[in-house]
Amino acid sequence: LGPQITPDVTRVSRDGGYSVLLNNEIIWLYDDTECLDQDGKQLSFVSNTAAYAKDANKNVSILVEFGVEAVGKDKKTGKTNYAILADTTVATGGWISFSPDELEFNEKRKGIERVAICKICLLIGRRPGTSPTPYSTTQALLFAPLVYVDNKPQDPSKEYQARGMTLISIAASSAGPKVDRQGDLIISGLQVAYGGFSSVLGYTSTAKPQDLEDRDVYLFGMTEAGLQLARASVGQLADFSKYSFWDPTQLKFIETPPRLNEKDFKRVYLPGTFSSGSIFYSPYFNTFLMIYFNKHVDSTFRIRFLDLNTPVGDDPIWPKQGKRGKGIAPEDVEALVKYAWSSEQELYKSPPAKGGFNYAGMAHPEYFNRQYFAPSLYPKGTSASERRNRWYGFGLVSEKKAGGDGKHLLLSWTSQLRGGFGSGIYQVQLAKVEFDTIPSNPQGDFPSAAVSSSMPTLSLAPSVQGPSVTPASPSGPYTLPSKPSSTALTSTGSAGRITQQWWSPGSLLLLQRCRALVGVLVLLIGWVFGDGVW
Repeated sequence: LGPQITPDVTRVSRDGGYSVLLNNEIIWLYDDTECLDQDGKQLSFVSNTAAYAKDANKNVSILVEFGVEAVGKDKKTGKTNYAILADTTVATGGWISFSPDELEFNEKRKGIERVAICKICLLIGRRPGTSPTPYSTTQALLFAPLVYVDNKPQDPSKEYQARGMTLISIAASSAGPKVDRQGDLIISGLQVAYGGFSSVLGYTSTAKPQDLEDRDVYLFGMTEAGLQLARASVGQLADFSKYSFWDPTQLKFIETPPRLNEKDFKRVYLPGTFSSGSIFYSPYFNTFLMIYFNKHVDSTFRIRFLDLNTPVGDDPIWPKQGKRGKGIAPEDVEALVKYAWSSEQELYKSPPAKGGFNYAGMAHPEYFNRQYFAPSLYPKGTSASERRNRWYGFGLVSEKKAGGDGKHLLLSWTSQLRGGFGSGIYQVQLAKVEFDTIPSNPQGDFPSAAVSSSMPTLSLAPSVQGPSVTPASPSGPYTLPSKPSSTALTSTGSAGRITQQWWSPGSLLLLQRCRALVGVLVLLIGWVFGDGVW
């Protein structure tokens, strides 16, 4: 679908691109945002910004910016230049404000280092960005990384150093998106960055479904070995001492957090490599999906689904086919520890620009989906027929012709128009994926993707087979195939068709380490030779 469009400002370079639907507004969040004039001269620069989708039905790409100011006229054309938060410096924050202590630190260390709040912080490795998690139809929560930025690092890989995670709440008003810090440092940089990869809210295992205040949030954090998982109630998110942590060896949550550098895959919730992603409930497949970029710097979206035919343990409440054998609802987050994730599949390879690989790959399930909110997030007294949000994306596909909520999915990523430390130009790009009808093939791969775009190379084969999944119906059950316990997937390179290969755990680990080494070498070569050549 090409890049996002920002008509309110002269030129903008930004990365990130996370979103949430609140109060009938789609809020987009970004990290480093630099506004430029037509000659590339900097007009403003802040660590984070936010925007609304202008009219998500007419054109999903156009944004409405906030905090836009006139900053003089262009010398050549005489036209007025416009920039975002031009009266805010990078040291004083951005859309998410700094605490008094952070402002004082930045003032004292001016020109040497600074504190920043950014949701992607790519170079930190363990601090990915993610989209906010709604806890009602009007409010959402987000864990955002706090980092120290070295202005003149001797080692470019140490430009960013983790301080930890802060928690913010987000709301939407007619005057623009609003944000409130819920404390300062919630999770120390010495812990896993829980909530930094994704968060999912739902029922507790003991509370009654109508007790919204007692809902649990499952918080996914990324490490070098894979994803770790913590759990906390909504009302205790700001108190890390109240968190519990998933122990795969005991198949239960415990009070002791895992080591940040845990390398034993048996003690990792989901072993693998991840850099950014989304975990959400799909009403089309009636299970949770995970769509993400890994660290192989190949600009490729991967996908996994929660396999309801592969229970973990022998809990009688969670047998095959879901809770009590009747599937799972959006609020059934406990299923995330009761079933195994499918093996990794390639979903879509996004086209990189001249500056190098793409990053910050995200899915945006609020588009093409009237069941974005879990039913329990609506106010009490809301009828079942009214527990539906508006349809967004009509200009691309109408609700009538869509084939069901969640059959189509919006993807985004950050494209490097020009690479390089401190001189890069970045742009958020979009694509639309449509899932195929799934044939009955227990040994097949995940559903293929047909990508709608005006850009070349943005298409995949329409006939790649997937697992046996019956698309969601109002009352019908669904089935997902069982999967082998140890798989890895590779692309044959033939029009997007994917084939399975089988690996032992030892050879798979060796392959992952070799691919990671190649990625590091690519980055080093790009840094040494510069000029955006990666």
